[in-house]
Amino acid sequence: MSRIISIDPVTRLEGAGRIEIALDASGEVSHARFRVVDFKGFETFCRGRAAEEMPTLTQKICGVCPTAHHIASVKALDRAFGAVPPPAAEAVRELAYQGFLFEDHLLHFLVMGGPDFLATEGAKTGRNLPGLLNGPYGSVLRQLLEVRARVRDLATLTSGSALYPVFGIPGGVSRAVREEDRERIQGIAEEAVDAAQAALELFHERILPSPLYSNLLAAPHLSQRLFSMGLVDGEGRLSPYDGQVRVVSPEGNRFAQFEAAAFEAHLEERVEPWTYMKPVFLKRVGWQGYTDGPESGIYRVGPLARLNVAEGLPTPLAQAETERMFDRLGGRPAHQTMGYHWARLIEALYAAERMQELAWEERLTRPDIRNPIAQGGGEGTGVCEAPRGTLFHQYVIDQDGIVESANLLVATQHNGAAICMSVEGAARSLIRRGVIPENVENLVEMAFRAYDPCLACAAHRIEASGRVPSRIRILDHRGETLYSL
Repeated sequence: MSRIISIDPVTRLEGAGRIEIALDASGEVSHARFRVVDFKGFETFCRGRAAEEMPTLTQKICGVCPTAHHIASVKALDRAFGAVPPPAAEAVRELAYQGFLFEDHLLHFLVMGGPDFLATEGAKTGRNLPGLLNGPYGSVLRQLLEVRARVRDLATLTSGSALYPVFGIPGGVSRAVREEDRERIQGIAEEAVDAAQAALELFHERILPSPLYSNLLAAPHLSQRLFSMGLVDGEGRLSPYDGQVRVVSPEGNRFAQFEAAAFEAHLEERVEPWTYMKPVFLKRVGWQGYTDGPESGIYRVGPLARLNVAEGLPTPLAQAETERMFDRLGGRPAHQTMGYHWARLIEALYAAERMQELAWEERLTRPDIRNPIAQGGGEGTGVCEAPRGTLFHQYVIDQDGIVESANLLVATQHNGAAICMSVEGAARSLIRRGVIPENVENLVEMAFRAYDPCLACAAHRIEASGRVPSRIRILDHRGETLYSL
């Protein structure tokens, strides 16, 4: 008789999710799925709203990625209204964005993924930030927390709020950075570089040599040979704030490169009946199921995928660490899922270095921060890299400035199919003939934590009829389904 093992809820992620592992009659894993069980519907209730509301409305999807949604949204408005931001506005926007990228990556290291590897190996307690602060690495982690708080202060200075930005408007920003604040910004950026280096030192000292991490890093079941996607600049380097979308094959060959507005020609969403998240696949390859290899249309986004598609990084310290990582992982592209943790810290260092560069740029404090709009409405697509992967906002706006349609393609959607594959691989490696190890829950969860999924952003599936999908099940006293609708 087949069985379903349900891990519900899964822990240390944003949003509500469930892992379901199906066992066949012999007790072997037949398949496993990562299910998103909450529902948002943001795309639907954006319709009919004033376009200028979008940057502040869509960022309320969750409290983890507000700045990424704000930036992608205001970029879409720039294009829909034909408004080109002046250099000062671009500098202020990017400074706020890079600060957000830095502190969000540290959040994952401190709270979500890091505790799995920084806690005493095999411990059932202490896999959380309070437990780590009282451990042997407490002083370093407190430094990271303190610097992260100061970068939050920088967010307030640049974007008007420590959490939800309020500065992005079509054609620019609503507030300038004062010259008298430059020295403070420079000091915060310098501290961020030091903190990112301290995090990487801790990674090399404690995590990389640990048997738990090194074994998972080398585990075949956690190495999916998939396409990678991310943004690059004109020289093919990492460019998470803005750039062209590049896709490389599992062998590392360039598969596609396109502007954000062309994403629908390359990417396609798929509705699955068991989740509110719509996974995405490459149109040219097509959907071949949950399989890997060059014949599969599944791809990955996020820190490791971004480093896979980039020909280099534009900041020296992060570039040197990237070379070190790929040397250890066997070259570019790397497919080891646990490499996401390393790549995430590299990106935190890149973001800190980029903040430092922006802090010294003359354009940052220019008073000219907005250009007028050139048209009343139209279609616009904005893109940036959220910490978890590529984020698209696409709006159709009428001549009265009202949103006719909104399409959001978010990071965890891109990774949705790959997360299922990683979870299934972990389950298959642990469960044999119906024997379920005691530590199976956390080890399976670690397979999805590497991706740092954000489920509130991803949960916006709706049926073609426009109705919210619902299911009714009536169970007997044994838990067997008597009736479903």
